[in-house]
Amino acid sequence: MNILVINAGSSSLKYQLFDMTRETVLAKGKVERIGMETAMLTHEPADRPELREVSEIWDHTTAIRKVLRILVDPKEGVLASMEDVHAVGHRVVHGGETFSGSVRIDDVVKREIRRLFDLAPLHNPGALTGILAVEANLPHVPQVAVFDTAFHQTMPPVSFRYAIPNVFYKKHGVRRYGFHGTSHQYVSERAAQRSGKPLDDMKMITCHIGNGASVAAILNGKSLDTSMGMTPLEGLMMGTRSGDIDPAIVPFAMDKEDLSLGEVNSMLNKHSGLFAVSGGMGDMREIVEAASEGDRNAKLAFDMYEYRLRKYIGAYAAAMNGLDTLVFTAGVGENSALLRKTVCERLTFMGVKLDDAANESGTGGDRRISADDSQVDVWVIPTNEELMIARDAFREASASSECEGQANPDSTAPSPAL
Repeated sequence: MNILVINAGSSSLKYQLFDMTRETVLAKGKVERIGMETAMLTHEPADRPELREVSEIWDHTTAIRKVLRILVDPKEGVLASMEDVHAVGHRVVHGGETFSGSVRIDDVVKREIRRLFDLAPLHNPGALTGILAVEANLPHVPQVAVFDTAFHQTMPPVSFRYAIPNVFYKKHGVRRYGFHGTSHQYVSERAAQRSGKPLDDMKMITCHIGNGASVAAILNGKSLDTSMGMTPLEGLMMGTRSGDIDPAIVPFAMDKEDLSLGEVNSMLNKHSGLFAVSGGMGDMREIVEAASEGDRNAKLAFDMYEYRLRKYIGAYAAAMNGLDTLVFTAGVGENSALLRKTVCERLTFMGVKLDDAANESGTGGDRRISADDSQVDVWVIPTNEELMIARDAFREASASSECEGQANPDSTAPSPAL
């Protein structure tokens, strides 16, 4: 079965096509600047050079059509026909409390994704647009929604509730949801597999550290707590996001600088974090280089970033009453040996002991970077959210096909409520 994975934004979309018989990527690419005359399609077949094409692409329906055409192109494609796309999996950022797992998309699911626009105004509209665009081009192909929040739906109320009046939770859904769930789930399962330990008997902390960053406490294979909250702004200091701050700063900043609510929101999401403290650098590689050359702001940015990450690790170890596995993933987590070293050298009280050579020399792939006598296994595991989406789409589409094959064609029973 071939699964097309789509990650759609407001003016772009990324795609990967998987052959699930071997879980291999046949092709991947992206469409950028949708809605402009200079929209660009980048297509990368697994066995051929990258192709770039600039053209007018005014909407997502046209963008999906372009993607499908290049996938079946006699010269540049990897499929014989569009009938070889057997299911489509979509990354959807917010599933609210409705979705605790991936689901096959129908009218009810689409309505619920739309209802959640208020909780993810920058992401869910793009995802729904992508779903409708695929529907217009491949009307008979099953589509599956895979939610970033779903993995964290196992959190208990003690983790997800905020200490504010109940009306905000009951009426408006104000609570911790958490994000990067697909990544946290993937690397936790992978770490258990590589360690040869049962996932349902592990105390694990997974650190998804990229431009956006979050930490998850995973107890016996289930999310117990996670650093991002109702939105991806809460938690760790990030590339351009502030992470945790005193909430009273919001009205204070609005009053002192005559800012609107929208301007404060933009400041906290796009002009804070590493970018703000370092004086304009949001990339960890730039910051490490500048700090090594004596830039005090860059050094402070790195130190704050590491300190806050380490605090969350300590807090989550306390929440689980112990820790046996620590995982680093995503761009910074996978590539910054200095950050991993600094964090781990200051967790020795928990029995963490780093293998410096393994930490410095390993590149690519899963690798254990803790010493043999470390009481906590420390891993670097590259995340693969697209593969997780493809797996879920494969499972849900296969299950739906089996159910349809067994169904009574005369049945008029309604679909079960979500």
